[in-house]
This record gives sequence, C-alpha cells and structure tokens, in this order.
Amino acid sequence: MTHNHDTAAVHHVHRDDVGARMGMWLFLFTEVLLFGGLFLIYAVYRFQYADQFRIAGLELNTGIGALNTIILLSSSLTVALSITALQKGNKFLSLVFLYATQVFAVLFMINKYFEWSAKISHGIFPGSEEMLNKHNGEILFYGLYYIMTGLHGLHVIIGMIIIGVVMVFIKNDKITSESYVKLENAGLYWHLVDLIWIFLFPLFYLIQ
Repeated sequence: MTHNHDTAAVHHVHRDDVGARMGMWLFLFTEVLLFGGLFLIYAVYRFQYADQFRIAGLELNTGIGALNTIILLSSSLTVALSITALQKGNKFLSLVFLYATQVFAVLFMINKYFEWSAKISHGIFPGSEEMLNKHNGEILFYGLYYIMTGLHGLHVIIGMIIIGVVMVFIKNDKITSESYVKLENAGLYWHLVDLIWIFLFPLFYLIQ
C-alpha cells in the first residue's frame, strides 16, 4: 500500500493549464503594447509627413508584401489544424501541419530577405548616403519600416524555434491529446505574429 502510494506520488505531474494560458495571454498583452506603441509613433509621423510617407511607400514591393500576407495566413491555418489534429489524437497529422507551418515561416523570411536585400543594394538603409539625401519624412518612413518589419521578423524566428521545440515534445509524447496547452500557447504566439503582420502590410505597402 505504502509502495503504491509512493509510486503514485513519483508519477504525479503538476499541471496548471489555466495558469499556463493566463501567463501566455499576459505575455501576448505586453507584445501588443510594444507594437501598439510603434504603431502610434507611425501614425503620428504619417500625419506629420503624409506626402513623404506616400512617396516612400510607393518604392516598396506590394507583390512581395501580399505574398507574405498569404503565406502567414496559411501558416496560421496550419497551426490551428495541428492543434485540432492533436486534440483528436492524430499525432502524425499534427506534426505534418507543424512542418508545413515551418515551411511557410521559412518562405516568409526568404521573401523578406530578398526584399531587404533589394532596398539595401539601392543604398536605402539607415545611415546610408542615399538615405540621408532624402526628405525627413522618407527617412522616418524607412527607419520605421526597418525597425517594425525587422522586429516582426525576429518574432517569426522566435516562433519557429518555439514550434520546433513543441514538435520535439509531441514526438516524445510530452505533448499529447490529453495535455496540449503548450501547443495551444505556441499557436497563440504564432497567431499574434500573423496579426501584427496584418497591420504592418497595409500601413507600409497599401496606404498611399
């Protein structure tokens, strides 16, 4: 009897799914505050230098921006499908959808690399002579463009790492159909990354 009691105590794993979800929502709230502040700065300068922001925005590649929007929306779908698959006990399908999410994330970063490379090759980057010869509004536009899309890209990379860790946990049955809050939280983070881009895309690429 005593042995069974000790064994049960050893195998008892403390779980606080509600606490884990609350912690994730609080973290996401700080992320919203961070990007919300940047969006506010953008709005103020956009109002102050409307014409120069419009001229600078015309030089961005709307096609790449639209393609990256489709890619991120698709990746959010695959994350959601992965959670549903695991909830139904289909571990293999859940991993397949997470692999697809990783592929979409890599495609997003490749597009972003080519987009930034094109701008840098034309001398349009902070501190360059080409940039310093532009009007103040255009300098501010590109400064915000590099900061906000760069910060977003960093979040994409962090999201890829988180999803990679979650995939290892699923493979090792540390995340299962009975305990999947870590996958849910990874999905929440990824949806936030997607949501931020949904705001970045029109602000920099579409609004003229």
